Amino acid sequence: MAISVFDLFKIGIGPSSSHTVGPMKAAHDFVQALRERAQLERVARVEVRLYGSLSATGAGHGTDRAVIMGLMGERPERLDPAIVAPCIEELLESNSLLLDGRLAIPFLWARDMQWHEECLPYHPNAMTLIAHGHSDELFRNTYYSVGGGFVVDEGQAARGELDTDSTTLPYDFDTAAELMALCRMHDLRISELMLANEKAWRSEEEVRDGLRGIWEAMQSCVEQGLHQEGVLPGGLNVRRRAASLQRRLLAAEDDGSLIASTFSAMDWVNVFALAVNEENAAGGRMVTAPTNGAAGIIPAVLHYYMKFKSGACERDMVNFLLTAGAVGILCKKNASISGAEVGCQGEVGSACAMAAAGLAEIMGGSVAQVENAAEIGLEHNLGLTCDPVGGLVQVPCIERNAIASVKAINAAQMALRGDGEHFVSLDRAIRTMRDTGRDMQDKYKETSRGGLAVNAIEC
Repeated sequence: MAISVFDLFKIGIGPSSSHTVGPMKAAHDFVQALRERAQLERVARVEVRLYGSLSATGAGHGTDRAVIMGLMGERPERLDPAIVAPCIEELLESNSLLLDGRLAIPFLWARDMQWHEECLPYHPNAMTLIAHGHSDELFRNTYYSVGGGFVVDEGQAARGELDTDSTTLPYDFDTAAELMALCRMHDLRISELMLANEKAWRSEEEVRDGLRGIWEAMQSCVEQGLHQEGVLPGGLNVRRRAASLQRRLLAAEDDGSLIASTFSAMDWVNVFALAVNEENAAGGRMVTAPTNGAAGIIPAVLHYYMKFKSGACERDMVNFLLTAGAVGILCKKNASISGAEVGCQGEVGSACAMAAAGLAEIMGGSVAQVENAAEIGLEHNLGLTCDPVGGLVQVPCIERNAIASVKAINAAQMALRGDGEHFVSLDRAIRTMRDTGRDMQDKYKETSRGGLAVNAIEC
């Protein structure tokens, strides 16, 4: 299974890579399959069935709306978030869906958008789409949104294919131990090895241009989040804080306390992370990194470096993202980046490890120190549950990104202060994340049936 950094860093929309981006892609793929089968013009009705975690928290995560937009021919990387609400409002008023953006078919929300608590065999995030003709069923397929916007259909899942890319890489690795051995054998830094692998898909110029586009999208998201105020949608009445916090920082306001007077750089890290995840919660344009629920961590840490490091340049940004991507690939291959599968440790924990590794790399860390930074970042997020209040990616998700961003910076610093030797390897930490996810009760994996999701409402 070959995974590119551009599989992990994808431009899309909020609030969730697994519950919004993935289902939209799946619905779009379903329409393409109908076209390839020459059945698109025959469709008289489409039935949507959401299962497991997509059913449990799909309303709060916008899964239903995302599926509709995908059926209308939209893809998350192209979609203007501003058109979603008007399109859904029009559908609800007219009971008519523009399939592929051009073919009007009846769509009765109460009948055709179905929510099922049961989980399907291969993954908690499952959905089945059924196209009916006037007198018969034309086509159906089941899709699994396996985290980070990755989607597999029923056939791929049955064959154990989480990814269909069979590209041969010059430095293929499945574990951190293999990655470090390759770096030492070929005298490469992790970012250099990753660049060589990326060139199996595209030229070096295209890699750098692509990562520049990802960074520009991250910067745009932060900038947008720093200038938006008000209450986030969804009914919890959570107020945006990034804009007001930025104003206080720019005015150098503090209360004279020890923390306020010595924590200013980390205050900025908090603001950057909050800005991203408030935009995510509002359904804005995002970069999955590696998921939407954890999308603020990598941009916050990279913004921190670019803002406070004298002489920081584009080369640093590229090497940061390449190295972060290496750790994300390890987490995806050997555990999961899906909150529905292993809890928030798979999202925030993976992103924290990725950011710590990227920062350690561009601060001159050795291969061992970079691996150590990633391990520290992941180890201290193990057991982190996914328990979104109201099924919304707001509480505790927004603050959790800020906390993990600071944690990633501390992880990099601790690793750089050492010699790379440490007790628990990154591979063991990733395997522990996998095993811990299996041990969690379902109510702690993106279902809103336990933890803060229950206790916060009760209080």
